[in-house]
Amino acid sequence: MGVPTQPDAIAEPRLRPRSTMTEAEFVRWCDEDTRAEWVDGEVVVASPATVTHVRLAKFLLQLIDAFAVRHALGEVLGPELQVRLGSPPRRRVPDLLFISSERLGILTPTHVEGAPDLAVEIVSSDSVARDWRDKYVEYEAAGVREYWVIDPMAQHMEAYALEPGQRYRQIPETEGTIYSTILPGFYVKPAWLWQNPLPRVSELMEELGPA
Repeated sequence: MGVPTQPDAIAEPRLRPRSTMTEAEFVRWCDEDTRAEWVDGEVVVASPATVTHVRLAKFLLQLIDAFAVRHALGEVLGPELQVRLGSPPRRRVPDLLFISSERLGILTPTHVEGAPDLAVEIVSSDSVARDWRDKYVEYEAAGVREYWVIDPMAQHMEAYALEPGQRYRQIPETEGTIYSTILPGFYVKPAWLWQNPLPRVSELMEELGPA
């Protein structure tokens, strides 16, 4: 048998980006199918996510979104949207973010212009330093009010709240529970995150209380 020819309808694969770009070049290059960040002129392309990562991100998105909708708190968005932070600017892509109702004006048609109220990062094997160190520093400086780091490999979660002096303090885990400072009445039990299968969102919403 001969080698099959490429159908005309299938496009050539996209080339990897140059290691450095201007912000305008990055915006033109990075389409909706590419998950990449732009930091200090450098392009950081995310590795393919694991099944555990995808399931955990989906679970958290559904849970926090259900709570935010129930209490009309704001909007929860997933891992496709870039967040433009700081001066000089950087473009990050959190695994999950929340913007309170009174601040939805920072949501543009293509990205978030400024700090969301909550950013959540799920650590992968190639993002340990970025999530635990780099993004912690950037989100703190930019004014992200709450930052969660979730490491499924180590089965460990930490959450940080921004204090008036623009410094993060770790939110204590009390009896296996971490209470959000920006979503009134919402909490996470890190043990939920390591279950296989993950808990049903509908059951957790009952535990979190009535509307």
